[in-house]
Amino acid sequence: MLTPSHRIFVAGHRGLVGSALVRALEKRGYKHILTRSRTELDLLDQPAVRAFLMKEKPEYILLAAAKVGGIGANMAFPADFIYDNLMVAANVIHSAHVANIDHLLFLGSSCIYPRQAPQPIGEDALLTGPLEPTNAPYAISKIAGITMCEAYNRQYGRSYRPVMPTNLYGINDNFDTENAHVIPALMSRFHAAKIKHLPEVVLWGTGTPRREFLYADDAADACLFLLEKDDSLDLVNIGVGEDIPIHDLAQIMSETVGYRGKVRFDTGKPDGMMRKLLNVQRLATLGWRPRTTLREGLQQTYDWYLRHQTGRP
Repeated sequence: MLTPSHRIFVAGHRGLVGSALVRALEKRGYKHILTRSRTELDLLDQPAVRAFLMKEKPEYILLAAAKVGGIGANMAFPADFIYDNLMVAANVIHSAHVANIDHLLFLGSSCIYPRQAPQPIGEDALLTGPLEPTNAPYAISKIAGITMCEAYNRQYGRSYRPVMPTNLYGINDNFDTENAHVIPALMSRFHAAKIKHLPEVVLWGTGTPRREFLYADDAADACLFLLEKDDSLDLVNIGVGEDIPIHDLAQIMSETVGYRGKVRFDTGKPDGMMRKLLNVQRLATLGWRPRTTLREGLQQTYDWYLRHQTGRP
């Protein structure tokens, strides 16, 4: 089990989840944390990844690096999403094995589950039906990563554990209004509308799809909880166990940002999956619960956004 004495490599430490993992490790008193920026170590370069792991010999790898984005980005760049994420997973997982590193945590995404999976979605729903077409390439790359973990565990006796977080948000997110996930994209758009005194904000879809959202620091806490407390290697969902319609999220976001205009939905744009709620009973049974409410998390994220992003009020 993971302890503060272990040497840990956090891949993707500047991203949403990776930075949250580093904060969680530091808060717990972990001192031996390895990180590398993309310029220092390109995870698409297998020889470089292998050389790094052979030299540094971390005892645990937390694989949070990924190319991510919202519906628009997934539809516009499907080849980039499948190639980059397949290569990162393959390079890091295989190189970890070659370097004789026994322990690895692989972070996937709830989009791995079938479009029509029964709600809430349990871990056993994986590969039981067709995927949501708008993000299938990304989902397939994550399914490949899960399968690699399972294969290396079975063939080589490794302890490579896949976890599936729900939709995450928080500080260090990508706030690009066109390519980001729903919460950072909404936050950027509502903030810009407030600054520019725009009368309305137009959002994609009907507003009726429901989504589950988890603060990234809570997701990081759940990951470390599993590594510290549970020896099993089964796939585990990480979420809050409840969801919210997008039109309700938009209302909460407008209140958080302080935007007073109208919200209108463009029904000619795709909704994506109508619902994607995870069954988190397996994690709850182990004793973990999220600490941050949606309103609290949005406020903390917006406070950080105002300090670190352009377009401050």
